[in-house]
Amino acid sequence: MTRLDERSRSDEDSPVIRSRLDTDFYKLLMGQSVLRHRPDVEVTFSIVNRTTSVRLAEEVDEDKLRAEFDRARSLVLTPAEAASLSGLEIGARRIFTTEFVAAFADLRLPPYALDVRDGQLDLTFTGSWPAVMQWEVPALAILMELRNRAVLEGMASGPRRRVYADAGARLDAKLDRLSKLEGRRRADFGTRRRQSFAWLEEAVVRARDRLGGAFLGTSNVLLAMRHGVDPIGTSAHELPMVYAALADSDEALAAAPYAVLADWEADYATPLRILLPDTFGTAGFLARAPESVARWSGIRIDSGDPVGIAELAIEWWSAHGENPRDKVVIFSDGLDVAEIEALHGRFTERVKVAFGWGTLLTNDFRGLGAADALAPFSLVCKAVSADGRPTVKLSDNPAKALGPPGEVARYRRVFAVGQQETRAVEV
Repeated sequence: MTRLDERSRSDEDSPVIRSRLDTDFYKLLMGQSVLRHRPDVEVTFSIVNRTTSVRLAEEVDEDKLRAEFDRARSLVLTPAEAASLSGLEIGARRIFTTEFVAAFADLRLPPYALDVRDGQLDLTFTGSWPAVMQWEVPALAILMELRNRAVLEGMASGPRRRVYADAGARLDAKLDRLSKLEGRRRADFGTRRRQSFAWLEEAVVRARDRLGGAFLGTSNVLLAMRHGVDPIGTSAHELPMVYAALADSDEALAAAPYAVLADWEADYATPLRILLPDTFGTAGFLARAPESVARWSGIRIDSGDPVGIAELAIEWWSAHGENPRDKVVIFSDGLDVAEIEALHGRFTERVKVAFGWGTLLTNDFRGLGAADALAPFSLVCKAVSADGRPTVKLSDNPAKALGPPGEVARYRRVFAVGQQETRAVEV
């Protein structure tokens, strides 16, 4: 681990984001869909720190933060990167059109607004949806890495080496346990809240080498291309959140999640047709979904009780004449090894089980360093308005709900959301 410690030190003088492809694959998939269907929508995204005990404004140097953001705004896609993006295929079908690659190559991240309120950073990004949405991943990665750099800079070399040695041993132990599970269904989803780019790369390489064919790939497009693994991604809550905010009536609001699916289905082939049903409550989403939606490839579970929701999905597919064993269920909410093992054991014979393993793959420094200062925390970047209207996310876990209280109440009524179990939001 000495090598990684030395690389971490050298990286502290390097930009956090060095490529436009240092982002999640789903941002590109969604970016293409938005550019086709809703290119003129104006949005505002905002950083939300759910772990309020972490006072980011007191831990992250504002001048360094502005320098990193300005650097990220200067990046464009290189010709080699554009060629790699153009060459991505599923089967014999290209994923990205020539028009999207050209637009993404020329896209510059729009301006940001930065203020400090009660020890927290008030960060917003406003502009056209296709451009603003691309701020999410670099903004989160920059904030996480600058905070971790600040902690590490205050450590002597000996304790710092021990931190990386212990984190490496922990990661290897996790991978050894997962290597005993059958099936090629584990992927890295940890780009946004990584400890650093260097550690993310280390985690991806170790997962690839130790898990072999059981490692699906990484959500990080740059690392997928660099290390010969597949880029992995589906979609995110921002699509139904923005479509819903644009609705002019309660009836249109109720239909908004399915308008998202219609546009996505027009854009992407079957393997990329993975439902994300929890934005306004999974039970209601499935109950009201058109018959054709049951033929999609699977679902991603990102909040609430994963066992209960997977059972609900299995029952729903069966009721619609679909064989659950043909469907993919991607678990992706705050996973670590013990939960992956338990979910694998319960569902592996009933569906195609997959795991999007995020923060606790790429940033598990809990208990390492003084006062647990390197522990990961829950930081998100979400759409908060669309064409001047507030957005809402209900989730299957009310602790993850976002939006003005009045609008949250309205959405709960329109989507008939009843009592929900509040679960701790770890990362």
